[in-house]
Parts: sequence; C-alpha cells; structure tokens
Amino acid sequence: MSATTETSSPAEVLGPVEGRAAEILTPEALAFVAELQRRFGPERERLLAARIERQSRLDAGELPDFLEETRGIREGDWRVAPAPADLQDRRVEITGPVDRKMVINALNSGARVFMADFEDANSPTWANLVEGQVNLLDANEGTISLDTGQKHYELGDNPAVLVVRPRGWHLVERHVHVDGEPISGSLFDFGLYVFHNRARPYFYIPKLESHLEARLWNQVFDFSEEQLGLSKGSIKVTVLIETVLAAFEMDEILYELREHIVGLNAGRWDYLFSLIKRLRSLDVVLPDRGQLTMTTPFMRAYTELLVKTTHRRGAHAMGGMAAFIPSRRDQEVNETALAKVREDKVREAGDGFDGTWVAHPDLVPVAMEVFDSVLGAKANQVERQRDEVSVEAGDLLDLRVEGGTVTEEGLRQNVSVGIRYLESWLRGVGAAAIDNLMEDAATAEISRSQVWQWVKHGEFTPGLVREVIADELPEGGRFEEAREIFERVALTDDFVEFLTLPAYEYID
Repeated sequence: MSATTETSSPAEVLGPVEGRAAEILTPEALAFVAELQRRFGPERERLLAARIERQSRLDAGELPDFLEETRGIREGDWRVAPAPADLQDRRVEITGPVDRKMVINALNSGARVFMADFEDANSPTWANLVEGQVNLLDANEGTISLDTGQKHYELGDNPAVLVVRPRGWHLVERHVHVDGEPISGSLFDFGLYVFHNRARPYFYIPKLESHLEARLWNQVFDFSEEQLGLSKGSIKVTVLIETVLAAFEMDEILYELREHIVGLNAGRWDYLFSLIKRLRSLDVVLPDRGQLTMTTPFMRAYTELLVKTTHRRGAHAMGGMAAFIPSRRDQEVNETALAKVREDKVREAGDGFDGTWVAHPDLVPVAMEVFDSVLGAKANQVERQRDEVSVEAGDLLDLRVEGGTVTEEGLRQNVSVGIRYLESWLRGVGAAAIDNLMEDAATAEISRSQVWQWVKHGEFTPGLVREVIADELPEGGRFEEAREIFERVALTDDFVEFLTLPAYEYID
C-alpha cells in the first residue's frame, strides 16, 4: 500500500511502507531528514549548478589546477582530528550492497571494515533502500540473521566495523518529497542511518568535486550532531577521491572536514570515468579499459599525491578496489587473477597506503597477508611521510598511455559489460558478477564513457557501435531497456553526467 506521514510530519512518503519499513520511516526520522533537506537542499542545488558551470569552462579550454585562493591551506601546518580506536586499523576493507546476506557475510569476512553501500553497488529501488536500512539497524544491534531454507546466516564473533556510503549529491530520492520536491538521495540515506544508528556514525562520502561540496557535508554533520545529541566530531567520514577535480583539492577537502574526516580513498574506477567526463575537450583518447592500470603515470601521480597529502595531515590513505570474483571451477583463472590482486596490494602497501578494498570475502586473506607483512603489529603507517613525492598539475593531466591501443575487442567488452550491468541494475541488483569481476555503476560508467569518447574521436562510428550492441545483446530479461539506456548515454552528442540519472526512470 502507499502511505503518507502524519500531517505533523513535513515529509511525504510516496513509496509503500510495509513490514518493518515502519521501524525506519518513523515520523521523527522523517522530520529529521526533511529538516536536513530544507536547510541544506538549496546549497546542494547551487553546488550542482556550479559543476555544470565549471564543465562549461573546461569545455572552453580551461584546465584544472591547484587553487590559488586556497594556497594558504595547502601550505599551512594543521592536522585532522584523531580517528577513533575502531578506525585506527583498516588494513583490509570489504565493500558491497546492503542486502541482508551480503551484510552478514561481509561483517563475518575477516575484514577490519565493511563499507555497506547505498551508492554504486546498490540499485536504488525503494525496496532495496528501505530494507537496507533495516538490515543495517539489525547489524548494529547484533541481531541480524537470515534463513534461506538451505542455509542459516548469522553474525559471528568480532564482526567488521560498519561504515555506510550514502548516494552522491547528484541523486534524488523520488519516493520521499519535502515541500513537493524529491529529497536529496544523500540526505535521505545519511539522515535515516544516523538517526537510527548513533553509536558509531561512520560514513564514506562519494563523488565530491570540490572542497565547497565537502563544506556542505561538514555543515550537515555539525547540524546532525547538535540535533541528535552527539558529541561534536563524533560523526566520522572517509572521502573518496574519485573525481579529477577533487584530486586538485585534497588538502582543502581534509581541511573543511577536519573535525570529522579520518581518511581519503583512491576510488580508481570512478576516477577514470571522471577523467573522460571532465576532460572531454582534450585531444586525447584513453585505450582499452584493460590497459588502464594503476601503474600508468597519471594514476601513479594521483595515488602518490593522495598518500602524501593524507599522511601529512594525520589521515589515513585507503587503496582501491580488487574486483576479482574467484571461480569455483577454473583454478587457472584464479591463480592468474590472484597473482594480479597480490601485485596490486603489494604496490599499495609499499606506497604507504594504510589499507585497501576488496569486493569478495575470498580476497580478504590475500590482501590481509600483504598488509600484515608491511604493517605487522602497527595499526597503520600514517607516520610514513612521502616527502619525496612531487606532483604537479601536469602530472595529473597527462593522460598519455605508452603503447596504449583502442581495439574492437575493447569496444565489445565495454558494450557487453555496460549492457549486462544495466540489465542487472534494472532488476534491482547493483553489484553484478560479470566475467569473474564484480561490476558496479562505476565500472559501467567507464564502459559507456569510453565508447562515447571513442565515437567522438572517430575511433568507431555510431553505426558500428550499434552493430556491436546487436551482436552482444542477450535475449530476455530487461535487456531491451538496458540497450535503450546504454545508447542514450554512449551515443548522444552531449555527455550525460551519470548513467544512473536516466536509468532511475526505469525502476520502482
């Protein structure tokens, strides 16, 4: 059934409120998120408009650079507030959506932290969002369990620390309206979670493009602490540096959030997507996705600058995702892939990262062994300063890849992955196992943005791309809708900011 809140509540719920949803969507919780929307929604809109205005300047030939007006912050001697005890050791973190089985398995995986994801690994159906909040409430209370008929799942001893990622500033939640308009997806996800789970209010913040966007989050945190009776600075966050513009403002982002922030994360997949999107006026073409490794010079510059910046300010540097899903049948595939995972984590630990991400429980031991060998009994290596690192603006913007090639095989891979992921997303599954990799919205964004870039630069014609789509398109499911969306975001002249924006129109 559809329901609305009591007339005393300023929020209107347009989605069904069934079963345990009523425990989450209480009048008090809805009043809180509505107040967040009223106070901070207008500035969110202004900042989103600023993104578009900035893009117009980039399209006109302006290049990103370190900000002259914040030089004093970059050159100043300051540090962020210390991390709480349970976020000091984060050597391996596992990520995944907020469905009940995933939450239990991730918390039991042996990782130090589980990032429960309302964003790129979650399809934002109303059911997923509300049930996800119920699952996290049960996890925090230690009561979460699941019976499938074949197997019983329950929380084990010493579960991982739970950290939650809300959606980015660009998304709305159309099932909840405030003053007749959809509420910010960020404020909805964050507000409901922090309202019901105040003991350890820990978050990952995605998709920031400027320190002003970080400042808005800081204002949200300060207000929430005051309203909910939390001590100042008790909300703790890690920010993903997954846009090229944010890479130029890492010091400033840390400074704006200095009472709340505990680290930065190198969000590698979205970062590559951002490079294509924001620097689309440059006369450069990135090669096949498989050739875009973390050892390319521009990715090395980005990650080394992140480690240097965080450690200088007393914050943690978190490494990127290992997305491989081990095969139950092909051990040769496993051996090759696990060797690459190990190599990637050895590089991160050697560069000074304090921890890393994996997408599957079977990867936890591999990553843990690597970071154990470097950290030993230490919780982290924040004390390791990277004073020898010197990164200039040109290092972040030099997108040349030595020996890089664009191939039809790469085109077919992007089309296949993009469409299969979108079809999964439309069915409500936001973390999809495709070709032994855990694909999410970020990797789908790379797939479609590469196709867009290759067509723009004449590597392939729109006609050839449509032929490839026809070849790669499976039958059944929701593949025809997935094809419509993929063509809409890969073959239009104007670059669509996020593929999830038009795709959101297709789900409940």
